[in-house]
Amino acid sequence: MATSQSLTASAWVAVASAILVLIALFALHVLSPQFDPSWRVVSEYANGGFGWLLSLMFAFWALSSWTLAFALRGFVRGTVGKIGLGLLVVAGIGETLAAIFDINQPLHGVADVLGAGLFPVAAILISAAISRDGAVPTGRRKALLWTALLSLLVVFLMIGSVIALFVTFTHAGGHVPPDGKPLPIATILPPGVIAVTGYINRLLVVVYCAWMILAASLAGGRGNATA
Repeated sequence: MATSQSLTASAWVAVASAILVLIALFALHVLSPQFDPSWRVVSEYANGGFGWLLSLMFAFWALSSWTLAFALRGFVRGTVGKIGLGLLVVAGIGETLAAIFDINQPLHGVADVLGAGLFPVAAILISAAISRDGAVPTGRRKALLWTALLSLLVVFLMIGSVIALFVTFTHAGGHVPPDGKPLPIATILPPGVIAVTGYINRLLVVVYCAWMILAASLAGGRGNATA
């Protein structure tokens, strides 16, 4: 059985890993300026000169998800919370796949579904379970739950922005590759194209990491309190 010390250590590893994800994302933005952040998604950094850093970012993300699930298992009660922890572990598998298979490989789509798709569901279920814990301060419970709900909202915004990008791009005379591969880096968007997908994609990473940091700091605090 895990001790309170091991749970606390796992929580702070989750915090550190989430912070490293954000640092890597910022570094990729600086090191690969050829990718327009308004409409180029984060995974497209694999086609630049720093694909290894992108893989490392996804690896840190997976590590944060898994260590957070371990840290929370001593505090999250009930069936809903346990399902949430299981989904968080599966999301970590998706993030690992993203680190191994880049955007040019078919399995990257599976990684998106497991990682980006399941993460908000896991966050909401875990946050809902924690919100019933009277030992957690009300303000922190609300912050965790609202951040989880925000993560789901960002996913819907991401889907909508992708649809808007391709619809307006084709309407403006742009050509979408039939194989579904990303557009060439040198592509210039015609006037009238709604291009916010890249911003929302980066916001998604930030919100996901914010939730992990909030949840992990809560777990770390609980672990210290019970040590």
